[in-house]
Amino acid sequence: MMKLHCFGESGNAYKAALTLELTEAEWEPVFVDFFNGATRTPAFRALNVMGEVPVLEDGDLVLSQSGVIQDYISSKTGQLGGRSAAERRDVLRWMFFDNHKVSGVAGPLRFNTNFLPEEKRDAQVNAFLLMRLTSALKILETQLGETPFLTGAALTIADLACCGYLYYPEPFGFERADYPNIDTWLDRIAATPHWKHPYDLMPGSPADRA
Repeated sequence: MMKLHCFGESGNAYKAALTLELTEAEWEPVFVDFFNGATRTPAFRALNVMGEVPVLEDGDLVLSQSGVIQDYISSKTGQLGGRSAAERRDVLRWMFFDNHKVSGVAGPLRFNTNFLPEEKRDAQVNAFLLMRLTSALKILETQLGETPFLTGAALTIADLACCGYLYYPEPFGFERADYPNIDTWLDRIAATPHWKHPYDLMPGSPADRA
């Protein structure tokens, strides 16, 4: 039984959790109380020196970073990784794009506008992040006007990476109605057997802290 250290509000953890769920891997979530400082404890830093979720434990193997975990699950299960070397390279291309330009921007923007105390929110920083995110989403919108999924006709971990933050209800400048191809793509992913919303898949949500 694999263990995924995660919490519901983390889009990066969601990518890993959703990959586990859609491949029907045997796994269980381990709640990380991020908002009360759990990732800063010596015990967690011993597990992952980066002090971040997700962390996957599979026996003696410990992996961090969502893309690495997704790649490991895909390789272990033989699913969602592309059907050829060329497709795999395309999967990696979109995952790197996500890390740098989609999740790498959406994550801090969503945190800054929803979870950071209001007196610490910087409007200029958030406007810059939204500009960057909008540019990246336009690229996804263009690609998804040509193919059902990012790398072609089949769902891959590239899709699960790029969608990681886009199912969350908290406002951070992304409106599905503004991106019809992304909207249809998100519905397409959600129609996949075993799909779950992040707050249903992992423990922890804003409602728990209300």
